[in-house]
Amino acid sequence: MKIDAFHYIQLGTVYRGLSVVPDEEVIEMYEGSHVPLEQMSDFYGKSSHGNTMKQFMDIFSLPEMTLLSCVNEYFLKNNVDYEPVHLYKDVKDSIRDVHTKGIMYRAIEADIEKYICYPEQTRAVLAKLADHGKKMFLITNSPSSFVDKGMRYIVGKDWRDLFDVVIVQAEKPNFFNDKRRPFRKVNEKGVLLWDKIYKLQKGQIYKQGNLYEFLKLTGWRGSKVLYFGDHIYSDLADLTLKHGWRTGAIIPELRSELRIMNTEQYIQTMTWLQTLTGLLEQMQVHRDAESQLVLQEWKKERKEMREMTKGSFNTQFGSLFRTDQNPTYFLRRLSRFADIYMASLSCLLSYDVSHTFYPRRTPLQHELPAWSDRPPAARLPLLQEAQAK
Repeated sequence: MKIDAFHYIQLGTVYRGLSVVPDEEVIEMYEGSHVPLEQMSDFYGKSSHGNTMKQFMDIFSLPEMTLLSCVNEYFLKNNVDYEPVHLYKDVKDSIRDVHTKGIMYRAIEADIEKYICYPEQTRAVLAKLADHGKKMFLITNSPSSFVDKGMRYIVGKDWRDLFDVVIVQAEKPNFFNDKRRPFRKVNEKGVLLWDKIYKLQKGQIYKQGNLYEFLKLTGWRGSKVLYFGDHIYSDLADLTLKHGWRTGAIIPELRSELRIMNTEQYIQTMTWLQTLTGLLEQMQVHRDAESQLVLQEWKKERKEMREMTKGSFNTQFGSLFRTDQNPTYFLRRLSRFADIYMASLSCLLSYDVSHTFYPRRTPLQHELPAWSDRPPAARLPLLQEAQAK
């Protein structure tokens, strides 16, 4: 299912296997369409229901969701009695094993051109930053052999010359929290050395370690550091909450979403949808039968257009960033933990290294446009959060 920033389920996006669950069943199952915060995350304590939801929000989620859906669908169609908890755990363990046991690494290394799809200008970005005296570091959970082969393909055989520090098998997010894991140097053959690390040297590769030791050895602290990652929890949350680093999120789906948003059809649809919503808001005061008939027709048209805009992104779930008029729960967390987000690092080539990204002034609920034709007293009831949602 897809949930918005206020923890409401977007009806029409709830699936069991590959089949959509009727709205009536969803409302009965969840006693409405709202999901309590404690059920969405155990960060705020264990749910009184005894379980929490799993948020799928990284590249590994795609095969995991697909496998869960397809196996679930098979069981349902063939009347196989099963325990959903076992299905979830088995699929989760399978996805984890493919990663941790190196199966995925070996498959990608054997056919690297198949899996690294985007011909991004990564080297141009890194070279531009290095030429302007920026210090750069790489912290990854991947093993050194995989990193070397991938970076040779993406950047070039001299890729290590562009980085001041390279850390592999960091085991993020533990890297950001566990002070007990010291750095260990890896030689050219991939062998771990015994040396105690007093300095992180350029051209060397280090394994494990922790952020506290990293800060001590480099002195790179606070808002002068900009760290890019593709997982808002494992990569970015601890850094922005505990250490004050600036954070950038890489969201590849932005490519396709922006392309759709810039089509003439989408622009026209959204323009009329906004206009129609404004008409409904202003004309609802007319309670006569004829006006109410027109309003019902407008509501029906508005609902159809909202379905159309959802389907233009993804027929099952719509946009990654929006549920009708509200942001998604994903975007809310992204906005909390990332200072900036983009489709890829190559987007930085469009800006000078001294460019400042100023935050947009987001209008608050009571900061309605100056052109509104309502007097202030008449606008007050509309400012309640429940109605705004």
